[in-house]
Parts: sequence; structure tokens; C-alpha cells
Amino acid sequence: MQRAVYKALAFRKLAAGASFQQPATYKPVQADSPAIEVMTDLQRVPAATTTADVPLSQATQVMVARSVRLLLVVDASNEIIGLITARDTMGDRPIKHIQEHGGKHSDLKVRDCMTFIEDIDVLSMSDVLRAEVGHIVATLKGVGRQHAMVVDIDRLSGEETVRGIFSISQIGRQLGMPLQTFEVAKTFAEIEAMLRAA
Repeated sequence: MQRAVYKALAFRKLAAGASFQQPATYKPVQADSPAIEVMTDLQRVPAATTTADVPLSQATQVMVARSVRLLLVVDASNEIIGLITARDTMGDRPIKHIQEHGGKHSDLKVRDCMTFIEDIDVLSMSDVLRAEVGHIVATLKGVGRQHAMVVDIDRLSGEETVRGIFSISQIGRQLGMPLQTFEVAKTFAEIEAMLRAA
């Protein structure tokens, strides 16, 4: 029932030495905890995004500002066209692109170093719901990646949507131990390209 009159609340002075509320720290987990407990759920946390034409340096700044290491790359209609990670912006991809195409680092755009959608491997939400944290760690270590995206089927549209993201560094914080993976070449073409560049 809507009231006809609302009484104002009373103000008081802020206490000396007061702090401010911080977002909840990561919930501690064990290897046998449900995997969903270490997934960044995009139904609760807004996705960090960028576009392909953004300068690489700006994408890095967005990652720092959002305290993330992965941005979804979207087009004008907000459809995912790829992703870019901190490793892509600050690793050897910019150097390789400059060696192959010329130019300066300041000229590089997200599109020059991003992973395009056709090259993105994802996990299924139905599998994640049956998995434990240890399964996710083993999965990320097995493929040598820092992140994994999780997809679900939208009940209304029937379309596939990115529901969440796993980050090995976040999982490590929640487990209370540092976890490291490394990107590894997955195809002979990638291995040959690395050998030629060496």
C-alpha cells in the first residue's frame, strides 16, 4: 500500500575514522567446491567489453580500471566478435604484429591482437554445473590458458550467450594459493610460426 505522507529520515554526523564498504572479497573455496562458486557470473557482474577499433593501450587501461584481464570484443550491436586479454595487449602479439605489418605500438588497435570468435573455445554451463573447482583448474592447466568462457542457452531466444568467465588468478585467490598456466601453441602452424620468429 502506498503511503500518502513519508517522514524524512534523521541525519547524523559521520564518525571520525570511518571507512567505506568494499565489495565482498572472494569466497574461499576448496578443490571439491562447486565450480560455479569460482565463475564470474555475467548475470550478476557486468561484462567488461571493448570494440575492435579501440587503441590497444586504451583496452589495457580498461582492464586495469575494471581489475580484469579479459575484455569481450563487441560490435555496434553488442554481439561478441572476439576477446582480448592482458597477455594479448602486453605480451608478444603486439611485437609480432609490428614485425609482420610495420607501424608503431601506439598505432595498434584491439583488432590487431584480439582472438576472433571463430577461434574461441568455450565450456557449457550444463557441464560447469556438474563440475568442481578442481575440474576447472585441470581444464585451464590442460590447455595452458588463463581464462575460459562459459556459454548457456537463453531460454527465451534459444540463442547461445556467454554466461560467465573463469579466471585462473581469481580461482587462485579463492583457493588461497597462486595458480599459473601458460599459453601454448595448439597447432603445427602456430609452432612453425613461433620457430620462424625465434
